[in-house]
Amino acid sequence: MLIESRFAGPPGSGNGGWSAGVFAAALDDRGPVEVTLRRPPPLETPLTVVDGEVHDPGGAVVAQVRRVEPFRAVVPPVDRATAEAASVAYPGLVDHPFPGCYVCGPENPHGLRIFPGRLPDGRTAAPFDAPDPVAPATVWAALDCPGGWAVIAPGRPYVLGRIAAVVAALPEPGDACVVTGATVGGAGRKAEVHSSLYGPTGTLLGWARATWIALPPA
Repeated sequence: MLIESRFAGPPGSGNGGWSAGVFAAALDDRGPVEVTLRRPPPLETPLTVVDGEVHDPGGAVVAQVRRVEPFRAVVPPVDRATAEAASVAYPGLVDHPFPGCYVCGPENPHGLRIFPGRLPDGRTAAPFDAPDPVAPATVWAALDCPGGWAVIAPGRPYVLGRIAAVVAALPEPGDACVVTGATVGGAGRKAEVHSSLYGPTGTLLGWARATWIALPPA
């Protein structure tokens, strides 16, 4: 396995959602599979899976992958126009901890460009135009950052620690989709979030539950 540099997240490492989707494929890329990131996934580095653990060339554990019981972590949808309106106020356009992120980075012209804005009830929503090609890891990636932006705040960056996802169906390339996210709990530096991906007709394509971890102050 290899996380190509175009799938970057924080500088020098892979986007958590995309990387988790790649790692999940070692078991079942449609889920339900849970991926726990033990260290930032390295870019352009051959990785191997042994007994549910992803290792770098030096043998260090990058991630742990396991099947989990079926679950539902569905955030209610909004229509495309509402998602587009929310996206205009995406906080990451002004202050982004990782502006080159493959999923939500405004400085990555080749990324998914999912820009989640807050709704009045605290959920996030964003439009998402499915790229060509689409893979299950694309859905994992799309389900990543919309959950994180339900807790990220100026001066308070978070990174993905764990994500479990279900890919019910893949969008077609070019499909005008919507992603929603919400905070559901947490304590200390950990935040628990859910996220959901909907197709052009409102069909639920995938959902995820995730743990995000606040980085300590610099």
